[in-house]
Amino acid sequence: MKHVSLGGLEVARIGLGAMSMAGVYTSEGATDDAESIRTVHRALELGVTLIDTAEAYGPFSGEEVIGKAIAGRREDVVVSTKFGFVSWESDRPEFGRVNGTPANVRTAVEGSLRRLGTDYIDLCFQHRVDPSTPIEETAGAVAELVAEGKVLHFGLSEASAATIRRAHAVLPVAALQSEYSLWTRELESEILPVLRELGIGLMPFSPLGAGFLTGQIRSPEDLADDDARKANPRFMGEHFAHNLAIADEVRAIGAEIGATPAQTAIAWILSQGDDIVPIPGTRRVVRVEENAAADAVELTADQLTRLNNLSAPSGDRLGEQMMSYIDR
Repeated sequence: MKHVSLGGLEVARIGLGAMSMAGVYTSEGATDDAESIRTVHRALELGVTLIDTAEAYGPFSGEEVIGKAIAGRREDVVVSTKFGFVSWESDRPEFGRVNGTPANVRTAVEGSLRRLGTDYIDLCFQHRVDPSTPIEETAGAVAELVAEGKVLHFGLSEASAATIRRAHAVLPVAALQSEYSLWTRELESEILPVLRELGIGLMPFSPLGAGFLTGQIRSPEDLADDDARKANPRFMGEHFAHNLAIADEVRAIGAEIGATPAQTAIAWILSQGDDIVPIPGTRRVVRVEENAAADAVELTADQLTRLNNLSAPSGDRLGEQMMSYIDR
């Protein structure tokens, strides 16, 4: 698999997102650690190097399963994790309370190191920007961890252009995580130019539209009642019907070259630049094999034009609560 640079960090150009390994998209939070571990091992065999998880996945169980999967293989893996969506200011951790204070950063990262079974994190992201803590303080706390060798590279997630600039002035930002796909392209107007100006890579999460662009979900009823996507407007009612036509067009274009919808959507992202590393998420071997094969998919100029001109999606990309966490 081709390798590219994320702000100076060399990785294979397709990564693996591990959120679903913590049960986020599965019925009643069901997980299968053995299958998740096999998926990580298969990804590495296929040339994937970057594995992305987070303290908040589970919370905590997501990092634990990755720790088990990379045991004895640490040198083969670029480990990416995230802090700041769990607050450690009280005796009991508070999931969903954004906290970017220096004390919380250190507590979170020390916990991640233990769960991952490693003494350093290759790429450590602030999961969401804390509006009550100056980004300079958060970046400064990560800089101390970099100086100690516990963190090698710093990243931000869902940050605004202004926040990216301010953080980068304190500590070089290697990568930004944000949603980017065929139906979520808002960052192209302002964020992506800033990243390229500063030499920062992009790690798109949900490159398959949380699975919608795979064409596998044909009705809202295909999702379990407790599936987190039930709260995503694009999976609801009239929005769903409109967006299904987009997924069907992706499928049709991929069929022309023998690619699955998922491979087509990933190949489109790869065509957008060598500073972009999508992290399609899965906990299944068959899916990581499918996603990794997108590395070999070549879209024609006509197909790229048609994909670029797909209809805009209907509905916000996240539910109201999750949208409230985005730095604007």
